[in-house]
Amino acid sequence: MAPARAPIASQPLLRDAAFIDGAWVHGSRTLDVTNPADGSVIGQVPLMGANEARLAVDAAHRAQGPWAGLSGKARSDILRRWAELMLDQREALARLMTAEQGKPLPEAAGEVAYAASFLEWFAEEARRVTGALLTPHATDRRLLVRKSPVGVVAAVTPWNFPLAMITRKAGPALAAGCTFVVKPSELTPLSALALARLGEEAGLPPGVFNVIMGDAPAIGDVLTGDKRVRKFTFTGSTAVGKELAARCAATVKRVSLELGGNAPFIVFDDADIDAAIEGAVASKFRNAGQTCVCANRILVQSGVHDEFAARLAGRVRAFRVGPGLAGPTDQGPLIDARALAKAQVHVEDAVARGGRLLTGGTPLTDGALVRGHFFAPTVIADVPADALLCREETFGPVAGIVRFETEEEAIRLANDTDAGLAAYVYTRDLDRSWRVPEALDYGMVGLNTGLISTEVAPFGGVKESGLGREGSSFGMDDYLDIKLTCVGLGA
Repeated sequence: MAPARAPIASQPLLRDAAFIDGAWVHGSRTLDVTNPADGSVIGQVPLMGANEARLAVDAAHRAQGPWAGLSGKARSDILRRWAELMLDQREALARLMTAEQGKPLPEAAGEVAYAASFLEWFAEEARRVTGALLTPHATDRRLLVRKSPVGVVAAVTPWNFPLAMITRKAGPALAAGCTFVVKPSELTPLSALALARLGEEAGLPPGVFNVIMGDAPAIGDVLTGDKRVRKFTFTGSTAVGKELAARCAATVKRVSLELGGNAPFIVFDDADIDAAIEGAVASKFRNAGQTCVCANRILVQSGVHDEFAARLAGRVRAFRVGPGLAGPTDQGPLIDARALAKAQVHVEDAVARGGRLLTGGTPLTDGALVRGHFFAPTVIADVPADALLCREETFGPVAGIVRFETEEEAIRLANDTDAGLAAYVYTRDLDRSWRVPEALDYGMVGLNTGLISTEVAPFGGVKESGLGREGSSFGMDDYLDIKLTCVGLGA
């Protein structure tokens, strides 16, 4: 198999420099970016630290006033053009993303469109930021409420959706009139830099959108500690999110967090099993199970447990697993060796506790796959509720199926976690379709669907899965301050 460098070496969007204040900035040290499908080096980026982070904040701070001073329509036009350029370069962006992240090429192309949708949506919202004239408390007073941009926004984004997790934050921030500094994951910085290249072409003024990468602790200290950064937004693990939020407390920053999940996928006896199988495949195995809203625990009522497990195993047994740039695939590699090891531990624990392994269960080591981080798509039936894959977020292609008897038991099992991001329910009972989603302690519920993410709906969780909402008209709120002007009238 040819190394991954060949398909993207001539990529017009490939950049080897950070983007600060409208300029491409190199550094004395570099970081290799590798393809998780074969370990080959596909590019290098600067290994930056606190000094470069301060330069990026400086640039965003200088650009804040002029950017906020533009009309909503002016900002809207730039965001819309940015989205159009992303779609024009959809294939190039998808190939770049597959090379550095590993997801199948059709999934990468889908993410490009999904990422562009946030820029398009918030381009429209930029023209709809409105306040209110309130009924006054006294006849000689008038109460005017305005919404104004929070100010400089800093973002730290993950590797699993290297484009969409940036635009879902940058879209509302820029639409509201905020400037933006983002530190993408060191595992997938090339997609972020390609996005910056297109933003530059779309007409973003210098300093409005900045991309830095490198020493995560050093950069994070600046982004959370600099008082000029008025909003900090993070998508990633719960443990890291708690740490970063604590640092932001010193300067009382606005914080939004999209953290880990432990999503239950509940299938009742009365469910449409065909639809539930397709929903489980979409929710559990998309991006090789590396999504925060991924079905982590599949709870299936006893009457259909065996049928569901057997049919799901047959469905995923036929998956084509391999490098996304080498030909058609249904599942790519996991991001690194640690992810591979975690999936293996979760499988071994579930089987040791009495689970029945129906398919998969091991890393793939045949032929070219031995060079990458590939794990066989896995289905385990009769998993006990105390297994690791029910207590922890697996973040891999391992479907553990838990048998339950009653609706009350399903709700209890589903809510027995500190996470509260997404949940899924399959039922054709009308009353149950109201009762169960209302009883689930989650920020989002998919009813008879395994796909819930869209730019037009709010995305976010409760409990330890985070704070705030992204997407939809609600997504603007985290980037706007409410200001009251109380006017005293003369006699």
